Amino acid sequence: MSSEKNTPEQNGQVADAVQGNWVDRYAPAATRPYLRLSRADRPIGTWLLLIPCWWGLLLAMLHDRLVTWHDLWIFVGSAAGAWLMRGAGCTWNDISDRDFDGAVERTRSRPIPSGQVTASQAAIWMCIQALIAFCILLTFNTAAVWLGVLALVPVAIYPFAKRFTWWPQVFLGLAFNWGALLAWTAHRGALEAPALYLYAAGIAWTLFYDTIYAHQDTEDDALIGIKSTARLFGSQSPMWLSRFMAATVSLLGLAVIGAMLSSASGPFAMLIALAGACAMGWHMLWQLRHFDADDSGKLVKLFRSNRDAGFIPLLFFAVALLV
Repeated sequence: MSSEKNTPEQNGQVADAVQGNWVDRYAPAATRPYLRLSRADRPIGTWLLLIPCWWGLLLAMLHDRLVTWHDLWIFVGSAAGAWLMRGAGCTWNDISDRDFDGAVERTRSRPIPSGQVTASQAAIWMCIQALIAFCILLTFNTAAVWLGVLALVPVAIYPFAKRFTWWPQVFLGLAFNWGALLAWTAHRGALEAPALYLYAAGIAWTLFYDTIYAHQDTEDDALIGIKSTARLFGSQSPMWLSRFMAATVSLLGLAVIGAMLSSASGPFAMLIALAGACAMGWHMLWQLRHFDADDSGKLVKLFRSNRDAGFIPLLFFAVALLV
């Protein structure tokens, strides 16, 4: 009898999944390939999609000092929608990239290139997730519903962006931070300037964290012709990351000022909210100081730490809402 043990990839696990994640340990075997398509074994993406939604909601509540029971539903609905749409978007990404993923070390163990599911099965799963998310979207006001439908445009384009531009992270930012616009509008009933500043801050933040993430794949990407900001910037990445950090903090500060300058919140509450933008900047500076393009393990840890970076302004916004 052989004493060899199956590798994680042979057991269907994805190479960059969180070790000991609930999908690999507890999910029924038949559901695992689909949950892996949705990145349920890698929850950081859901957080990075959800956090801008909560930014938009809390900043809208700070704008008019109004909190309703419907805001609680927006909070919960955004969480459910983020999980579903992140799953649908990742499934679409894997369908679109199925010919590339098999050639990249980090992605060849994903469900489609590893043969766990077919592209057709993945497409059905994508539609199921998107339809459930659409049902949640319909509980919001009309303006938010139309924004939610429009969000499909950057989601559809993103998987192809790395084939025609060196800046695919911009398209990821356009898709991943749409929730800031949607949640603000779900509360306020209209899209306004502070939400646009917040959206721009999120895009700059995405450029920051996804450039860090993309440095894992630069060698494989070069071999198969995939473009990224990591390949574009090369050794100048720290300089560009510092620019994205400054843009994130500045635009987040503008969003706070735009939302609260003429509101009933008062100057002290606005200072607390602004402190949240600065505190997020300190976390991003910590990431920048620990950045090492040649250390894949550190790159993953820094990327995942952006969940905490995004939570920092949320905590300050919540405190500002209470004072």
